[in-house]
Amino acid sequence: MGLAIMIVGLALFFGTHLVTTRRGLRARLIADRGEAAYKIGYSLLSALGLVLIVWGFSRYRADGWIEVWSPPVAMRHVALALMPFAVILVVASYVRGRIYTTLKHPMLAGVKLWALTHLLANGDLGGIVLFGSFLAWAVYDRISLKGRGDAGAPPIPVGGLGNDIVAVVLGVAVYLALALAFHPFVIGIPVIGG
Repeated sequence: MGLAIMIVGLALFFGTHLVTTRRGLRARLIADRGEAAYKIGYSLLSALGLVLIVWGFSRYRADGWIEVWSPPVAMRHVALALMPFAVILVVASYVRGRIYTTLKHPMLAGVKLWALTHLLANGDLGGIVLFGSFLAWAVYDRISLKGRGDAGAPPIPVGGLGNDIVAVVLGVAVYLALALAFHPFVIGIPVIGG
């Protein structure tokens, strides 16, 4: 049951995000419904998809997962070591500095790193579907960015080294919150000491 809920959430979340990559469709929806209605609908559908993903995955883990392969224990340590960098990259996409200007799309780089590390550390069917989907989407979205002709979202000002320091500090704080609170209490798997 949990796996089915998660798959519905993935379809809703990525279906909504796919509209962003289809610039003609996106423009028609905004023209038909208005920009505010488009943004509200997009946000609500994305949030619902994300809630279903998290809820479905936590239910799937609680009900007993389907093991496909057994990753070496070392992969968990690799994931633990790489995850702070993934979170810092996501934060750097909002607190823009040199990290942003160097990578151009740190959000997608962070999602790819997050998904890849979790694929290496999890050998169950639900984990493969979840993290494989996010990795595939991030690769697709990065490729689609090269072909988009419009400017997309309004530019966010880019700062310097100070913004990178803020991104690192916030990224580490968010990582600790995810590792110490979210992961054990929502997903049901302790990251540290488990």
